[in-house]
Amino acid sequence: MKLARNLDPVEIRVLGSLMEKEQTTPDAYPLSLNSLVAACNQKSNRNPVMKLEVQDVRAAIERLRAEVFVWPVEGARVERYRHVADRKWALDGPAKAVMTVLLLRGAQTAGEIRARTERMHPFRTSAEVEELLRRLATEEEALVVHLGRQPGQKEARWTHLAGGAPEVPVMSFESVSMEIPEKGLSERLRELEERVLLLEERLTEIGG
Repeated sequence: MKLARNLDPVEIRVLGSLMEKEQTTPDAYPLSLNSLVAACNQKSNRNPVMKLEVQDVRAAIERLRAEVFVWPVEGARVERYRHVADRKWALDGPAKAVMTVLLLRGAQTAGEIRARTERMHPFRTSAEVEELLRRLATEEEALVVHLGRQPGQKEARWTHLAGGAPEVPVMSFESVSMEIPEKGLSERLRELEERVLLLEERLTEIGG
């Protein structure tokens, strides 16, 4: 990964919040310090929910500046901040959307990622998300990793590597079929679950 070191949880939350607001509320971006604190502490679209103080976010910004991930905007009356993760990690639009939700929510299935990236990049199918994730996982410096299915889970999940390697088993690509099956009952059920998830996400955002 294109990092001198692993990012800590507060740095990951700050970076993910900047990436999200750039894509979902571009008129309010770059963010002031207070706006960034509020974005980090949102109760919706965050896992885990955090309660960071101004000094926590300010310190994380300085550390991210040292890694050339975040930069202040010159000339603003109130100092504002923007990320440069897309340049640092060479992300296109779809990849930036995927990395954003992984940074903000941790490990997720391809279907969950598809539902949660709709406002940033509308993927047509979960298979399209899966294909992108595989690309990000097999680059020379991988950004994501495919986790093995954990007890109690129906599907395996993906997670980012910004904070280092996960402490759960990783699934090898040799054990995962690259073929996309014909759309049967299971695929239709999966699509229905994704639609329900998307509706739940929207209701959560409306409720704050």
